[in-house]
Amino acid sequence: VRYLIIIDDLWDSLAWKVIRCAFPENSRGSRVLTTTRIYSVAATCCSNSKEYVYKMKSLDDQESRRLFFSRVFGFGEPCPVIYAEFSTDILKRCGGLPLAIISISSLLAGQSKPMWEYVRNSLGSMFEGNPTLEEMKQILDLSYRNLPHHLKTCLLYLGMYPEDYEIMKNDLSRQWMAEGFVSSINGLDAEDVAGSYFNELINRSMIQPVEDCNDEVLSCRVHDVMLDLIRSKSTEENFITVMDHQQIVTGMNKQIRRISLCNGGEERDVMPAITSESLSKARSVAVFRTVFWPSLLGFKYVRVLHLEYPKSGRLDLTGICGLFLLRYVKIACDYNTSLQLPSQIGELRQLETFDLQWSPLVSIPPDIVGLPRLSHLAVPKCTLLPDGIGSLKSLRTLHGFDVSENSIDNVKCLGELNNMRDLDLYWSRTETLEEAENRMDALRSSLERLSHSSNLKSLVLQNLSSTPLVGWSTLSPPPRRLQKLDLFGCVFPRIPKWISQLSDLYRLVLRVEKVVSSKDDGDVDILARLASLIHLELQIEKCPEERVIITGSGTAFQTLKHLKFSCPKLLLAFEAGAVPRLQRLELRFSIKGWQQGSSACLPAGIKHLPPGFTEVSPMQFDHFRERLNGRDAAAAKSALRNAFACVGITMVRISGGDAVPKATTTCSTNNIIPDELATLGATTKISDYSS
Repeated sequence: VRYLIIIDDLWDSLAWKVIRCAFPENSRGSRVLTTTRIYSVAATCCSNSKEYVYKMKSLDDQESRRLFFSRVFGFGEPCPVIYAEFSTDILKRCGGLPLAIISISSLLAGQSKPMWEYVRNSLGSMFEGNPTLEEMKQILDLSYRNLPHHLKTCLLYLGMYPEDYEIMKNDLSRQWMAEGFVSSINGLDAEDVAGSYFNELINRSMIQPVEDCNDEVLSCRVHDVMLDLIRSKSTEENFITVMDHQQIVTGMNKQIRRISLCNGGEERDVMPAITSESLSKARSVAVFRTVFWPSLLGFKYVRVLHLEYPKSGRLDLTGICGLFLLRYVKIACDYNTSLQLPSQIGELRQLETFDLQWSPLVSIPPDIVGLPRLSHLAVPKCTLLPDGIGSLKSLRTLHGFDVSENSIDNVKCLGELNNMRDLDLYWSRTETLEEAENRMDALRSSLERLSHSSNLKSLVLQNLSSTPLVGWSTLSPPPRRLQKLDLFGCVFPRIPKWISQLSDLYRLVLRVEKVVSSKDDGDVDILARLASLIHLELQIEKCPEERVIITGSGTAFQTLKHLKFSCPKLLLAFEAGAVPRLQRLELRFSIKGWQQGSSACLPAGIKHLPPGFTEVSPMQFDHFRERLNGRDAAAAKSALRNAFACVGITMVRISGGDAVPKATTTCSTNNIIPDELATLGATTKISDYSS
């Protein structure tokens, strides 16, 4: 075996000595690449052969100016003369460090000349050349000091999370709200205001975006140097106490306001010096990846409880019923954990978020339906919720509601949740067709009632059972403000006409029995009229009689960036001017018989795909049936590669492996093993999944 392994951000030599024992020495040219901030660690990783240590260089003057000016003035825009002298001095003080340049440029964007002069003078001259990490923290500190007070508080709260942790925007926003950092402003409710605070921290480059959808950042990380600064500030202000296997941040002689435990799972007492008195007024408690578990009884003033338990065993949370100020609860633990909740939580009148989505199946206290402020409820799939869910009038998010497990009365009660924005549904139990039809009718009735409130923005239905679910041909009226609609869990006879009324829809996932083409009013024309559509996944179960045409006329598919088309045969055609913004195309089809050419069918009009088109991913359509001849897969890959190459789209990577299995009650991922690499200077990737 020949291998390449990358180990990022190594902190000590001992860790390397432990890790290296796992690597076989087989003299086949394998490589291990490590990154570290500490030279002695780098030397140890190279067995003290210093010629193998590469010291990262700072950006040169030209690269620094390009990065700085693009962030301040826009890509390709020159620096105005009045700022030229200031920019030269400021860049010298940043020493070519990208993080420092990005931080300062975000601070200066849109600012007047006095602010530029203030920043230059504040940085002084001591950073010229090669700033140390401590000196760079002082550069970042300037950005921190220029934050408005409310953003400083929100930024410091990120110190609750471990290093390199992906922080979800929704989690963070709801924790800020629970702490009282956010309130309604100018008609915007607190949740929207919290989202704007998150976006502002992204814009100022104080946090780094990780995942985005429809131009909205959904998660972030905090750069290590920024996290060091945040925790340093937290120490000064006694804002957060962080305890891990490396350090204790806040002095133990102070009243603890917020505590975060993340000792890497080591089974030892990490709080020998903390008294119950010092914990008694903590407002936030977070436990990450550690088996140490504090007693909840002492946290009488806690508002935020975020617990991640890494091991199986017994987890007793019955004590939370006495934490009357709780507003936010998130529990994530191993699915083999025996999780115990209190039999009653009706006294938690302030509770706004109750998130058990990443926990094992658990019995939900029946009086949860009486919580007046509960806005976000997430439960594991297959969970039976108590009847009366319709009384949760504040509910905005409901994830994990199992349509097949809950009573039909509860399904009907969904229509009473007028504040609902995000509804994520499951179907886990196999039922008779009559039972399934009754439940689907009840769900349709609820959705029609929700349409009158016009708040529902996201609807997902996943079918984990073998029960065939038939989609609704009519939905009158549909929830018109829907932005995300994922109904892959059911099959529609044809593309329903009511979808054309969803003008805000940017993501659509749909399965249909067939597609009918018509010159004036074909099924695909319904989708073409969706002016906001960015992501479309369409699976057609039966081969259409003629090609499905992606039209290029008028405003059809003008915003579409990602198209996933599934059909037994690739009966697909692109007209001139079609999908002008397409970036990714996934094709799922049957490859059986391609070697003989009996079933081969290539999409027509691929020459009309836009120049910015970057990726093609062919995948097996009927992968859940019999195993297919690998020669058919090779023939399909070759034909597609040649077809796209003929119009100037060269495939840069061709890979093959086992397909993703058909959805069942368990989740699986696919392993893709590269079998060929083509490096012809092209920009398009092709990946094949075949059985």
